[in-house]
Order: sequence, then structure tokens, then C-alpha cells
Amino acid sequence: MEVGMGVLVWLLIPLVAAIGGGLWGSWANRTRKARSDGPELDGYARFREAMEKSHSGARGA
Repeated sequence: MEVGMGVLVWLLIPLVAAIGGGLWGSWANRTRKARSDGPELDGYARFREAMEKSHSGARGA
């Protein structure tokens, strides 16, 4: 009986980890949807505009 319990414990560890990972993933996805990506996308758009300006200035020189 002792060996059977040890095997059961070792099988429960990945099961508990998988359930915990699924719960964490769903929670992380929920909070990501709650907040907007607007500021990050605005910053990326400004970065692209700045890069395009620097490239067009280098070609004209």
C-alpha cells in the first residue's frame, strides 16, 4: 500500500500543476483584456514615424 500512495502523490503533482497553470492562464488573459493596449500601440506608432523620418533624412543627404 505504501508504494501505491507514493505513485499517487507523484501523479497528483503534475495534475495540480496543470490545473494551477490553467487557472493562472485564464486569469492572466482576463486581466489583459480588461486593460487596453492603446498606450503601447501609440508608442509603437510614434517609434515607427520617427524611424521613417530618420531613414528619409538619411537618403536625402
